[in-house]
Amino acid sequence: MSDYLNSINSPEDLKKLSLDQRTVLCSELREFMIETVSKTGGHLASNLGIVELTVALHTVFNCPEDTFVFDVGHQSYVHKLLTGRREKFDTLRQKNGISGFPKPSESRYDSFVEGHASTSISQAIGIAHAKLLSGDNSKTIAVIGDGSFTGGLAFEAMNNLSSDLTNLIIVLNDNSMSISKSVGSLSNYLMRLRTSSGYLKFKRSIKNTIENVPLIGQPVSDIITNSKAALRRSLFGGILFEEFGLNYVGPVDGHNLQELEQIFRNLRDTSGDSPTFVHVITKKGKGYTPAEKNPGAYHGVGKFDVDRGNPDISLADSFSNTFGRTLADISGRDDTICAVTAAMKYATGLQYFAHLHPERFFDVGIAEQHAVTMAAGLSKGGRNPVFAVYSTFLQRAFDQLIHDVSLDDINLLLAIDRAGFVGEDGETHQGIFDAAFLSSIGSFKVVSPSNYRELIWWLNRLIGEKGARAIRYPRGKECSELSSYSCTGKEYDLYSEGDRNILFVTYGREFAETLKAQTLLKAQGISSSVLKLNVIAPLPEGAVETAMQFGNIIFAEEGIMTGGIGEQMIAHMASSGYKGRTALKAVDTNSVKQGSVADQIAQFGLDGEALQKSAKEMSVEKKD
Repeated sequence: MSDYLNSINSPEDLKKLSLDQRTVLCSELREFMIETVSKTGGHLASNLGIVELTVALHTVFNCPEDTFVFDVGHQSYVHKLLTGRREKFDTLRQKNGISGFPKPSESRYDSFVEGHASTSISQAIGIAHAKLLSGDNSKTIAVIGDGSFTGGLAFEAMNNLSSDLTNLIIVLNDNSMSISKSVGSLSNYLMRLRTSSGYLKFKRSIKNTIENVPLIGQPVSDIITNSKAALRRSLFGGILFEEFGLNYVGPVDGHNLQELEQIFRNLRDTSGDSPTFVHVITKKGKGYTPAEKNPGAYHGVGKFDVDRGNPDISLADSFSNTFGRTLADISGRDDTICAVTAAMKYATGLQYFAHLHPERFFDVGIAEQHAVTMAAGLSKGGRNPVFAVYSTFLQRAFDQLIHDVSLDDINLLLAIDRAGFVGEDGETHQGIFDAAFLSSIGSFKVVSPSNYRELIWWLNRLIGEKGARAIRYPRGKECSELSSYSCTGKEYDLYSEGDRNILFVTYGREFAETLKAQTLLKAQGISSSVLKLNVIAPLPEGAVETAMQFGNIIFAEEGIMTGGIGEQMIAHMASSGYKGRTALKAVDTNSVKQGSVADQIAQFGLDGEALQKSAKEMSVEKKD
């Protein structure tokens, strides 16, 4: 049995294989990814669909001299395997392992850290311009998914394309539809012809000759150009891309390795007269039947059994689905409620709402800025909008939260999923900034429940309120240690052991770690108390005064330190004349590496053991 994959340590090794051998390699790549991701979790379906495309790119071009930019970066697994990271691939998304996204510090073949969407064309335009200015004749290739292409930044970049960027190739990896009828022998022949060096030189020659004919040259050239464009549109459907001044090629069968390589060779060997757009049709999940049948479920998976598939890909028991089911139930009693998502229906639990109330459900694609402002419009029209979004992606709409929501006193509820540490997705997806930036806006009321009971109670409460509100909750299941705690409905709760010596102040999931610290201290004969903030912005009335009654205070926050809730509360206490000791345990960097959530909590001294140690040291220092 062949084993070509183990012979590939760089793209140069790939180029030594024949077409037939590279075809076999594609099957090996799929088998390897399925086997590995079943053990590590990760983005499977999209990477199974991009195998031939990535192999063709690395076969034809010379990365990193030719620059590849992947968007979204989670479709870069094949790229990683072909660029010397095969032997480390079993560490994918694990602590101290390789990232699930491109990362320049990891490999010279990666151009940017790519975790969010719609960025590649902008980045590629900048690189392509820089190359032209430096006299560098290499190519820049942006590989963008059809989901990423819905983002506004992608269209801003398209609008900025200039004809002199002949060194730029944009590849649209379109896996949202079946192979177009125009992908056949005739269209394949025409695409090979249109991307060939001879055709492009002939095209420029004819255009220059006609335009130089006195008086009638330019009008005749315009007529021919318009007629040609009309024919291309009827054959290929590339009207949008032609209007942006691109040389449109497609649609191309993204699983026909020979065809892909031929087209890319033609584009490599000629400069053309404009940037080129290659529209590639792929099948998400290709090569693994469960992923082909349900690509959405296999977009991002945990560990699974390869033979049986993964019946538990979407956790029924999670904050996301608890939110989704509760919102759907509330919306059955209130027909003004509308739900908005940015391509995250299942990931945020909104499938329940969408099933029951499809006319009030809006999926805007990967366009968080638009989602926020559209929701503001729904509010102006008398609706009660709820925008469910990952914390990390809400960052993209910060300006809209200020300008289009806060300044206009808009009635909007944000349901912020994946707040806090997210584990294996790493630095691009951490939800550590939302508490700081929402509280900085000022008009937002922000609630951070610790368990399902609190999530359900506060969601019902916030739906009935007005103004800018947010409810934030972590990824996955509730902590077993917190499941038995009832919801008091108060803006903050004090769990006191009577002594006014040590106080932990916290919110959200971190409540579990402060309780562990309290238990550990108690076992050593040291009493302590926990102040749990349920509303974190604005700071609840009385919370600061309550905290100031204690001599030693440790604020434990699963969020960014600078501008966070802990800093704000400590500042309030200082301005009120607090004379005791304070310590702030929070995230002091914007780059939280991949690993388990437990790893990340421990990294910043937020685990129960570290908190009890800090509290004990503070108490001893005071006595001394």
